[in-house]
Amino acid sequence: MNIDELKSVAGAIVAKRKGLLAADESNPTIRKRFDSIQLESTEENRRRYRELLFTADGIERYISGVILFDETLRQSAGDGAPFVKLLSDRGIIPGIKVDKGAKALALYPVDKVTEGLDGLRERLAEYKQLGAKFAKWRAVIQIDRHDAPSAYAMRANAHALARYAALCQEADIVPIVEPEVLMDGDHTIDRCEAVTSQMLENLFAELDAHRVAFEGMLLKPNMVVAGKKCADQPGVQHVAKASIRCLRRHVPAAVPGVVFLSGGQSPEDATDHLNTMNAMGPHPWEISFSYARALQTPVLAAWEGRESNVAAAQNTFFNRCRLNGLAREGKYSREMETAL
Repeated sequence: MNIDELKSVAGAIVAKRKGLLAADESNPTIRKRFDSIQLESTEENRRRYRELLFTADGIERYISGVILFDETLRQSAGDGAPFVKLLSDRGIIPGIKVDKGAKALALYPVDKVTEGLDGLRERLAEYKQLGAKFAKWRAVIQIDRHDAPSAYAMRANAHALARYAALCQEADIVPIVEPEVLMDGDHTIDRCEAVTSQMLENLFAELDAHRVAFEGMLLKPNMVVAGKKCADQPGVQHVAKASIRCLRRHVPAAVPGVVFLSGGQSPEDATDHLNTMNAMGPHPWEISFSYARALQTPVLAAWEGRESNVAAAQNTFFNRCRLNGLAREGKYSREMETAL
């Protein structure tokens, strides 16, 4: 394990004003995204869309890295330039999603556990050769009225995340560790905070047991929010305070950065929450973003799969990146949305 290399890459990912674009949707997931604009999810359409994102002017000012899907890691732009080289030449670090998705946890009706550890060492070696410098593994934690998540499900997912992270560091790849407590359901923000706290406590105990170097990893957690169906939706300050409180209680200061997922929030809410947390700083870690829908939803709507809309869609993407770059410094305001 080259700890200096790991620290250098992790630090570059959470550089000032910058964050991650999560463009690692599986084929079933991106099919749903394309359904929203009535576009068929063919390999060529997926390639065209990713090229639109990766070639948008100026995004390297705000995007430090991109999480890719296996298919995308191997694709090229229309001019033949491999996406990995295209991104690297712009100073954007290529990364790769390596898990095989969340599956039902046997004998636990609601809980899931993420699979993909079998053969991971060999896949990481290949991804390293292809140019990936960091990786991502997502665990899914569902809050349900029927005693879910179970303590066992949280331990099982924490153990898998730690095994993945150790294998990444062994391969000199920075692991992004993603324990996502879903915002589906009607649970309160207090319930979300309690579950997120328990998951993070389990996670860092397992990471420590697996000898993962905290300095060479990044955490990608959910923000502490109420479920979408909860009647009592908290304000921006409430979410920011609960999220930072949770991190301070459970995340070691040695971790270079926290790259929050958006988790189904609107683009505006995700940016506002990120901004408010940074305005509360300084914090022991960089508070950054690793957004998929919160960056891409407006882009898809502007693009509609039409070549004539590419420039407008790229401009939309740049503006979304810029606003989150401002939020990294606590300098965003909702009024900026109307100025776009």
